[in-house]
Amino acid sequence: MFDQLSGKLKNVFDKLASRGRLTEGDVDDALRGVRLALLEADVALPVIKKFMAEVREQAVGEQVLKAVKPSEQIVKVVHDGLVSVLGEGEELNLRAQPPVVVLMAGLQGSGKTTTTAKLAKRLKEKENKKVLIASLDIYRPAAQKQLGIVGERVGVDSLEIIEGQKPVDITKRALTEAKKNGYDVLMLDTAGRGDLDEELMNELIAVKKTANPTETLLVADGLTGQVAVDIAKAFNEKVGVTGIVLTRMDGDGRGGAALSMREVTGQPIKYLGMGEGLDALSPFAPERLAGRILGMGDIVEMVEKAQAAISEDDAMAMQEKMMSGKFSLADLKKQITTMQKMGSMSDLLGMMPGMSGMKDKIDPSKLDDKQLVRQVAIIDSMTPIERYNPHILNAKRKRRIAEGSGVTVNDVNKLLKSHAQMQTAMKKLKKMGGLGALAGMMGGKMGKKFPGM
Repeated sequence: MFDQLSGKLKNVFDKLASRGRLTEGDVDDALRGVRLALLEADVALPVIKKFMAEVREQAVGEQVLKAVKPSEQIVKVVHDGLVSVLGEGEELNLRAQPPVVVLMAGLQGSGKTTTTAKLAKRLKEKENKKVLIASLDIYRPAAQKQLGIVGERVGVDSLEIIEGQKPVDITKRALTEAKKNGYDVLMLDTAGRGDLDEELMNELIAVKKTANPTETLLVADGLTGQVAVDIAKAFNEKVGVTGIVLTRMDGDGRGGAALSMREVTGQPIKYLGMGEGLDALSPFAPERLAGRILGMGDIVEMVEKAQAAISEDDAMAMQEKMMSGKFSLADLKKQITTMQKMGSMSDLLGMMPGMSGMKDKIDPSKLDDKQLVRQVAIIDSMTPIERYNPHILNAKRKRRIAEGSGVTVNDVNKLLKSHAQMQTAMKKLKKMGGLGALAGMMGGKMGKKFPGM
């Protein structure tokens, strides 16, 4: 989402770093570059004006200009300014008498129904809450059935559909059901429209009056930029919202919505939708997002994704196999599927500190997630014996595997070569003393992050 903005800011700061000592004029030139980058990212003009005023006051201060590395100090000032603009991350308010009602609102196509299921899943798995979801969308064909289907996929209960009921009546029935059966949270997925019309607002106001929700979350499409900000402002003024969920934040938009939302609406962003998967919903963390925008990565999110994708026992078992040289193609498939659960290769690279600016320099084919899909298909086309004994793969077997997975024999050979190289590297590392030796060569830094190394 922020690749374009990150690239432009990196260019600005690289120029500063090359100058050593800085004058006030140097700082002003750099801040003009920052301002232009924010404008091109579709950040709201009032937000840019306030941001630039605050950042300049700090950046031209004596403490910054006379610092040993003034360019790094200015990066920190900009980072702190971004955090201020983004606002504090606020958790979902569940401090109320159960069932806590969460009202989901938004325009049609913003991802509201999927977000409802994602949040319900998160509340069930992370907060250990018993959740009931109910669709109030009686207009869009099969909308109520859609919520029931995704609810079943994430393992939460959905309200039974009764044809002909109006949204307010469904709300009353959902409240009764949630109270009677001891649900901790009731999530109401309201109907969306193609635009902000009076009928939509009046219906939302009536539902809100009936439900008396603790949280009213607006789901807005992050790819629509300032349109999303305008929609959020209108919803807040007419209905009143307590927080915002920005969806499709893994897309190719310019990121202006996220940077403008809090300042313009006065309401906090609470979650970011980072993909189509039902796990792809992240609590909003402004400091981490600011770090990613400035190319500092987000190692915390990367670790969290890894922990969600693989258990500690599985990770240790995989490490032991790799160190013993018994790393089979079946193990390689497990490793690939774990990576796929963590997100796209491009996203993972962006989370690594200092690597966001490298994405443009890497061959796009190396970051193609379809390559992982093809590799899994190749391994799936092998027999169990072949996966554990790749040395038996002759030309005939390779042709059969290629045909079965829809790839070329050359693709099969590339995978086998990569697997062999991994085994060779691990055997060499084992002779050197394993991962502990590697940690020692790196000054023990890895050992501090990974106990036992």
